[in-house]
Amino acid sequence: MKVEKSTKLTIINLLIAGLFCVTTILLTIYYWPQNNIRKIVKVSINQGESLSVISKKLEIKGVITNKKVFELITKIKGLDKSIPIGTFNLKNTNINKDIIEYLVFGVPERKKITILEGWNSKQISNYLSKELNLDYFNFLNALNDKNFISSINIKSESLEGYLYPDTYYFYDGVDKEYVINRLVKEYRSFWNDSNISKANSMNFTQHEVLTLASIIEGEAIYDSERPTISAVYHNRLKIGMKLQADPTVQYIIKDGPRRLLNKDLRIKSPYNTYLHQGLPPGPINSPGYMSLHAALYPGKNDYLYFVAKGDGYHTFSKNEKEHEKAKRAFQRVRRKVKREKAGL
Repeated sequence: MKVEKSTKLTIINLLIAGLFCVTTILLTIYYWPQNNIRKIVKVSINQGESLSVISKKLEIKGVITNKKVFELITKIKGLDKSIPIGTFNLKNTNINKDIIEYLVFGVPERKKITILEGWNSKQISNYLSKELNLDYFNFLNALNDKNFISSINIKSESLEGYLYPDTYYFYDGVDKEYVINRLVKEYRSFWNDSNISKANSMNFTQHEVLTLASIIEGEAIYDSERPTISAVYHNRLKIGMKLQADPTVQYIIKDGPRRLLNKDLRIKSPYNTYLHQGLPPGPINSPGYMSLHAALYPGKNDYLYFVAKGDGYHTFSKNEKEHEKAKRAFQRVRRKVKREKAGL
């Protein structure tokens, strides 16, 4: 009996000693010094990157000197899948504990992104490719990927117009799908019960409202004119008159925006509202809230025409005779500006 008790005590003591050794080793690894860097080191973690990829980046940047030890303790702590995406400014992180805690619990930098009203998909893709280091062509292709569009429950051939213009904050390293979903989600927020009900009462689909709003966005500079411009287009649609909206032609020319020529108005395209009645197949840019609201809530008037004044505003007319008079007035303004530029 004494031998058995002695054996049990020996086993217990060995277990305690083993546990003490393991704990000591883990603590040693956790507090293992990795570098002598005193300056701030910037490290960017991208979406979907594995611990191995992250540790390699840290090694290249000089944040860690022993990649395997860093990976081991991170896995033991169960934090290998807890490192968020973003850009981190590591400072005075000389041991594994500090590096791991800074990456897992620290706050990465956020980048301010502003999508402007009236930008089309190419302009947005170009801007985001530079600001968020996304591939321009991959991003643009995603906006026209029918499987992806269907997966986010948008009923459209492309996501032109669905990327809501606003100011956003993104962490470095986000992927294109995340960014697109974020912008589309903001667009969806416009469609509250009241706006949905209004569109239904007008027999307009949400896609049609968005399309009309994009044309209004392309025409209007000042918010005060958006409901009036909207009314012109609604009035034309009601009587089956062609919209003849210049922004829809600007959308299909390759060297725009520029002054349109008569030959541009004859370009064969479903987006050419000088040739085809009704709305084009889809939006031509990303309209902001004021244009979306104007498309749903047009002003009340009998206008069928409008022409620029040259100061950002427009002259509105009820008939073609008034419209021709307004066009001649604008031509005089244009000639005057041209003479002034020429110093005459």
